[in-house]
This record gives sequence, structure tokens and C-alpha cells, in this order.
Amino acid sequence: MASADEGSPAEPGPLPSGGGPGPASRTADDAAAVIAGDGTVIGWTRGAEALLGYPAAEVVGRSAAPLLANPPDARRTAAVAAHCRAGSGWSGLLSLRNRDGRPLDVDVRATASFLVAGREGFLVSGRELTPRWTMSESVLDGFLARSPVGMAVLDPELRYLWLNDTLERFGGVPREQRLGRRPSDVLPGALAAPIERLMRQVLASGVAITDYEYLGWSWSDPHRRRAYASSFFPLADAQDRRIGIGYMVLDVTDRWSARRLLALVNEAGASIGSTLDVQRTAQELADSAVPRFADFVFVDLLETPLGGDRAGAAAPAEGERPSMRRAGLSSVREGCPEAVVRVGEKVDFVPPPHDANFLLDGDPVLLPVLDPDSHGWTVEQPARAARLREFGLHSLISVPMRARDTVLGLTTFMRSRNPVPFDEDDVAPARELVARAAVCVDNARRYTREHTAALVLQRSLLPHTLRGGTALDVASSYLPADAKDGVGGDWFDVIPLSGGRVGLVIGDVVGHGIGAAATMGRLRTAVQTLADMDLAPDELLARLDDLVLRLSEEERTGVPAERGGTTVVGATCLYAVYDPANGCCTMARAGHPPPVVVTPDHTASFPDLPAGPPLGLGGLPFESLEIELPEGSLLGLYTDGLVEGADKDIESGMGRLGRAVSRTGLPLEDLCPAVVRELLPVPQPDDIALLLARTHVLSPEHLVSWDVPVDPAAVGETRAKVSRQLEVWGLAELSMTTELIVSELVTNAIRYASGPVRLRLLFQSTLTCEVSDASNTSPRLRHARTTDEGGRGLFLVAQLAHRWGTRYTNRGKIIWAEQPLP
Repeated sequence: MASADEGSPAEPGPLPSGGGPGPASRTADDAAAVIAGDGTVIGWTRGAEALLGYPAAEVVGRSAAPLLANPPDARRTAAVAAHCRAGSGWSGLLSLRNRDGRPLDVDVRATASFLVAGREGFLVSGRELTPRWTMSESVLDGFLARSPVGMAVLDPELRYLWLNDTLERFGGVPREQRLGRRPSDVLPGALAAPIERLMRQVLASGVAITDYEYLGWSWSDPHRRRAYASSFFPLADAQDRRIGIGYMVLDVTDRWSARRLLALVNEAGASIGSTLDVQRTAQELADSAVPRFADFVFVDLLETPLGGDRAGAAAPAEGERPSMRRAGLSSVREGCPEAVVRVGEKVDFVPPPHDANFLLDGDPVLLPVLDPDSHGWTVEQPARAARLREFGLHSLISVPMRARDTVLGLTTFMRSRNPVPFDEDDVAPARELVARAAVCVDNARRYTREHTAALVLQRSLLPHTLRGGTALDVASSYLPADAKDGVGGDWFDVIPLSGGRVGLVIGDVVGHGIGAAATMGRLRTAVQTLADMDLAPDELLARLDDLVLRLSEEERTGVPAERGGTTVVGATCLYAVYDPANGCCTMARAGHPPPVVVTPDHTASFPDLPAGPPLGLGGLPFESLEIELPEGSLLGLYTDGLVEGADKDIESGMGRLGRAVSRTGLPLEDLCPAVVRELLPVPQPDDIALLLARTHVLSPEHLVSWDVPVDPAAVGETRAKVSRQLEVWGLAELSMTTELIVSELVTNAIRYASGPVRLRLLFQSTLTCEVSDASNTSPRLRHARTTDEGGRGLFLVAQLAHRWGTRYTNRGKIIWAEQPLP
């Protein structure tokens, strides 16, 4: 039963060193038994029971002969026993019978004999064999010839000895033209040179090279670049001499193209949308696709996007061409000569025969072959047809640009120098490129719209004209933040006050956007209202701080978190009041940088003004500082963005500001923007505000005052003094109304207040009459009944004066009234 390879009865073979019969496959664990020299079974394992089905009780102590499927061969059995008694093992095939009668072919091994309890014994083990699969020569030939992998064998001189059909198809060179020749004789030179170099390296080193990827083309498809992965390995004879080289080639063009396009899309995703500028984003889309994907790309955006921003808008009429504007343009040719329309110009292009409805719900258009002589080009777009012919534009993909249910425009990819036309596999990456860019364009468009609205809101809330009167010459500069950072909350104002005084205010709201601009408007309005009450700077900031706290509390409790709010916590402010009568400036600040003061001798300094807490903290006091400003002094108020600079060193920035505002020879309206340009030559992430004021002191001849005795009889004499002074000033026309105003104000002070009483006239752009007393009681305007003998004084003053009011001092109050000059 045993073959020559497995041993025979006359010449039993030695036990194989590998521990088995070679390539045969096994399906069960080894079964083992111990057989005595007389053939009796003296040991039986569970493996043997599992293989043959006999339990140990039925086998042990009995002859092993019934286990054989065929009658025992005495000659062969004796030979095997002798071989084992000589100290060598034996292996071979036996046919055994299962307990159910089924024969089994078993690979059997027997060890050298040994003694078991004084008896001779042999350990016999075995496994059932499964049929061995064999390959015929025809199967092998078919495998080699029809394999999807190109294969070849070359001699040591790198001449082809054999190749399969697949490699013949890859290269496009017939087999008979390859055999006996080298790769450099039949393949393109740029492709063959590195292949032969690697083959020589393998022959020299004996080390195989696997998965070497390269790009090339073949004679079978000379116009399309393809990617291949090759492996090279040495061939050796029985003496291990290298007698040739084998190599295998796999066409991986699809994998390479997918990887290349995926890399293109990923890189484009990182490069597109670097700014919040619509045109810049469109140009980035065009640049990202040239030259790796297309030779000519243009991006056209609708002047009015369709869909999301136009709820209920009617669809374009049949045949209507969209109104777009070119936003991006890129080409492999310098200057984009293929373009009929340049960036910024209007365009109405859609690929023939489509119209504007294609943008709303159409899929990308793929035109693998462009025919410039077709009706759609020659009749509808003759200029573009001429460019198609001139530059060889032969293939096109047009992808509508949509984002968030809004149609934004159209992106078109074209090829000319690349001879390979677009195909269906190119549509997906083109769509992905445009989809990513569309989100960025829509974000930029929405941001631009919001930024523009915020900028308009902010500019509408800032003062359009600054009125310093005769007390101050004022100029301002405002520089919005860089567009990507959004509009900030800087503001400033010049507020005319009573008595020829002027209030100067500057502030900064933390944050950007419409919320910051709206908050700025609220604070500016609040400051104007509080300033109109003639409050001292420290008191005004205290009231403003209370207002900010109240508003912030209302927003925290009344506005849902998801809706956001315009919380004003984080604002800073500086408020100063300049009095031209005495040249004094009283100021206070809430966390804002101190003002810069330049004296007439061009010395710049920063007053040691207590900082005060930012608005919205509450519970902390504000302190005022009064300084005297000589005639012609320069007072500068600014926001922190002007002095922070690139190094974020505010002290260094303040030094630069002091030197910049100290320059001479520039009018105030030119000095202000010049300072900003010098300190900030490039756009900054924060708004910039600068307010400059040059002081004037009221000359003594334009200011008179008298102490008024607390006696009703003194009213007449006071009227006479006023009349004479008006004649001196050339204001006799105002004598009657001024005498009436003075009479009523002085009479009220004498009648209802406590002394001393003082009258002051100021002659500036208006005529101001002020009456001061020591009382803190606020006068009240009321309508007297016809039977009342009094109560008409302030009503009469209100009718005669342009405006009037009350302000409080440390020693009482002042009632004032202004009249315009004739």
C-alpha cells in the first residue's frame, strides 16, 4: 500500500525530518497506540478512539490485525518490525477500518522498539489524509497567461525570454517584437531607463524589489498617462546561480488617480477659504485646480444669489441667461488668454444648451469633447467658439456652485494642453472642489453682508461732525478693524456743554460685529444724555457704570443663550470736560488709556489720571483729575488699538504716540490721519479711534461777571450793567431779551435761594447768561394759572432762550441760558 516515496516493505524509509510525509494535509489530531511485538494492542489513546471509533475496552489486549482494512501482509509486517528493532522509525500509508466499517487512509508512523513492562512494544501514531490537489500543466499555463498581473522573464542581459498576455497588452508591443530584446529597445526611454537600473540592482544584490510605482505611457494608449506598480526578483538554478530576472507589473492607474484627486481635494480644502473675501475665495478655487486637474478654470458668481436669501423668489424664465460677474480666473497660460471675460466683468456663460435653470437644480455638465463648430457655440457664443479653436480647448466640466439651499454661481473646468479628456471619474472631484469652495464663498458672502451692515451701523452711530465751538479745534480719525476680524466697538464724541464748555469722550467696547456696534451706540447715547445733565466726569462714569450693570443684568436674565445678546460688560471709557473760561480740563477714566497732552512748546506727556475700573464691574469708585491747559495745547484721546502695536507693549506704543502728535507744521485735520498711518501702516485686528483737540482760552474781554446783592432792589441795577456790556460787545439787539432773562434768573435766585448770587456773561459763538447761588434746589418749569401772581419766570426764560438748564457745583448750582448771536 505504500509508495516508493513513503517506504516499501522491502526498503522501509526513515522517518522524515519534518515530522510528516511532506506536503500532504491533515485534518485530525494524531491518534496513538502501543503495539506489542506479537501484534497485541497494549495501549490506546483518545485520539485513536476519535479516529477509528473503537473504545479502549474493545481494543486493548486484542490483536491489531482486525483494525486493518485489508488482510495483513506478513512479509511487509516483518520488514517494518525488523526496521524498528534496528533502532530506526518507519512511516507510510495504511488503510485502516473504522468501527462503522468505513475504510480510512492513514499516514502511520512507528518508532523504534522499546520495552513496556518487560514486553517489546512499538509506539504507532497516525492521521487521516485528505486527497491531494494537483495542478495540470494546462491550468498553470492558463494562470500565467491570463493573470491580471503582467509577468515576464528576462535573461542576465535583460533580454525578454517570456511574457504573458497581460504584459503584452500593457505595453502595446507585440510579443514577437519583445522576445530577445531589452526593455529599452521596445519601451519609451524615460520609462525603460529606471526599470533596467532596478533590474541590474536585483541581479547584483539578489534582493527583490516590490511595489515600485512609477508613471508612464504605453504604445497602446500614448495620450494617457498611466501608473504602474512593479516587482522585480532574481531567478536561480539548482546551484543557486542567478540565471535571470522575473518581474510583475500591475496597472494601478485608477488607484493612483483616486489618490491624486483625493490629495487635490484635501489640499484645496486647506487652501480655499483662507480669508472672508468672496473674490479671494473664488480665485483660490481657480488656482487650486490648475494645472493638476484642469488647464483653464473660471468662477462666475451670481450678482444676486438665488434660493436661500430670496425666499419665494420666482425661478428664472425659460431661456433666460443668468446675470453673473467673474470672480476667479486661472490658466496654465500666463495672462489667461483663453478668457473672453476678465475678473470683475459681467458674464452670462452657461454651457450650451443650458440656461439659468440649470444652476438651480442641474447636475454638473460633462462635455468630454467640445465641438466649436456646433450650433450652441458658433451661434450663441461665437467669441468663445473662436477661443476654443485658437487654444485647443477640447473638454469641459461645469459645476453649479450651491451652498445652504442658495445658488451662488458656476465654476467651469477646461482642458487644452492635457490631451486626456474629462470623463465620469473626474466629475466627483470637480463637484467636491466646488462644494467646498461654495461653503467658503457663502460664508464670505454672509460675513461681508454682516460686516457691511455692522460698518454702516457703526458709522451711523459715530458723529458726522464735531463741534468744539470757540473752545476747541477738533479732528478725528477712525480706522475699522481688518475685515476678517469684524467691526469693533470704538466710539468718540464731542459734546457742547453749557457755559462754552466742551465734553470729550472716547470709549471701546470689547468684541466685534453688530453686537459691539449696537452696544457702542447705546453707550454713546447714554453719555450724551448724562453729559447734558452737566455731571462731573467721575459722576458721569459712575452713572454710566450703573447703567451698564443694569443692562447686562437684563440681558443675562431676559435673552436666551442661543439668541445671544449685546452685553456691554468689558467696555472702557474716558470723559473730559474743558472749560475755556479758565483753561481747566477735568477728566476721569474707566479702564481706558490716559490722554496725551502736548503743550505749546511741543512737550508730550500723559497725565497721571487714576485708571478706574472698566464699566460693568460696579462697586468701585472713579476719580477725577483737573489740569490746566495753556492756550494752544493739544489734547489727544485714543483707543488701545492705536498704541498696542505688533509688540503688544502699550508703554512703548504710548511713547510712539507722544512723538507722533508732537510734530509741528501740520494742520490738525492732517495731523490726525498722519499719526494713525505712522503708528499703524497695515490693517489691525482692532478698531482704531483718535480724537485730537487744540485748546483756546476765552479772552477776558469776552467774559464779565458781577456779584449781585441778595436784595430785590439790585435787580434793576444788574439789568443796567448787562445792557451797557451788550452795547460794548455790539449786541444791543439782544438787550431786551437778555435783560428779561437776567431779571428772571436773578430774581429767582434772590427770592428762592441763598447767597451769594453771581451773574456771568460769556460772549462766544452764543451769548450765555449764568446765575449762580448757594442752593442745591433744582428749579422747576411750570405753567402758571391766569390768577397766579408768579410762577412765570422760568417759562419766560425758556421761551426767550435758545436753550437753558441747570448744573451743580461744589458750592451750589448755576442756572444758565443761551441765545444765538444775531
